[in-house]
Formats: sequence, C-alpha cells, structure tokens
Amino acid sequence: MEPEILNRIGPTVLDLLLSRRSCAARAMTGPGPSKTQLADILRAGARVPDHGKLFPWRFVVFEGEARMRFADILVETLSQEDASPSLCEEWRARATAAPVIVAVISAARESIKIPVWEQELSAGAVCQNMLIAVHAMGFVGNWLTEWYAYHPAVKQKIGLKPGERFAGFIYMGTPKEELQERPRPEMDKIVSRF
Repeated sequence: MEPEILNRIGPTVLDLLLSRRSCAARAMTGPGPSKTQLADILRAGARVPDHGKLFPWRFVVFEGEARMRFADILVETLSQEDASPSLCEEWRARATAAPVIVAVISAARESIKIPVWEQELSAGAVCQNMLIAVHAMGFVGNWLTEWYAYHPAVKQKIGLKPGERFAGFIYMGTPKEELQERPRPEMDKIVSRF
C-alpha cells in the first residue's frame, strides 16, 4: 500500500481497535452476519501470523438449526452429569441467543520444527482477528471458552480429532441494548521499558 493510503486509513483502523469491546453472548440477538459477511470474517480470521504456513486451526460454523443441535449437545452433556433442568435450559438459551457461533479449533502439530506454543498463539490470533472483523461490520462479538470447550463428550460430538482443542467459540450478533464500557488497565502499570 502507498504511504498516502495508509495515512488515510490508519486513524480509522486505530479508532476501530480502540473501540472494540465484547458483548455477553446471552445479551445478543439478530441480525447476525450474512453468509457473505461471515465468509469475510472467516477470511480475516485466517490472515494471521502463521509460522511455517501450517494453518494450525480450522472452523466449525453454527447458524440456524445448527445452533439448536449445538444446544442439544450441551444439554445432553449436562443431563448426563445430573444437572438441574433449569441449568440445562439456561445453557440452551445461552447457546442459541447469538445468531452465529464459530468454533475456532486449534490443530497444533507436535514433532515438527514450529513450536506448538506458536501454533496455539496463531489460533488465538484467529479469534482476535475475527472479533475485530465482527466489530468493523457493526456487529458485536464474544470469545468464550466455557466448560464445554474442555468437555471430552462435547469435543467428540462436534468432531474434534485427537490432539485438537477449542481455541474458543466466537459468538456474533447484535446487542439487545447499548454496550457499556468496562474498566481498562492503566497502561503505566503494565508497560515497562528495558
């Protein structure tokens, strides 16, 4: 890109980054990203640093009826652990509130020259890029890894392969009410100079 173009878009991009914030998944409603917008969000997610060009991540999209099947998996898993009906219904509602959910699956490979840690960081960068793209399109997002991200039955039912893990579930939609800013760190407490 020409420096002149970068100078024009730079402040806009910085403003976007400085205004991004999460919205609780249960506080989302429709509309969510369209098929075309979601394709762009996924492409933005895939444009992350990726040492070795391994693509050590993949996506599973839940929209429409797939969100109901996802909720059924959560409720069935909780029921097998004797969770109360009210807790099961709470999780059903949480899994179906956002119109679109994308599971980002870390597929880091061992025994290669690229450290697993770098591959896992790449999957985390995918999640962040997606959140920024969601925000840039005027939607809200939330990156969650709750109990179900670690539960073996959920991993199996969603189709994770051996060695794969959920980097997170990215919930996308429209906020039910205006978002409130949350406290941010005081930069002088977290920045040092060497």
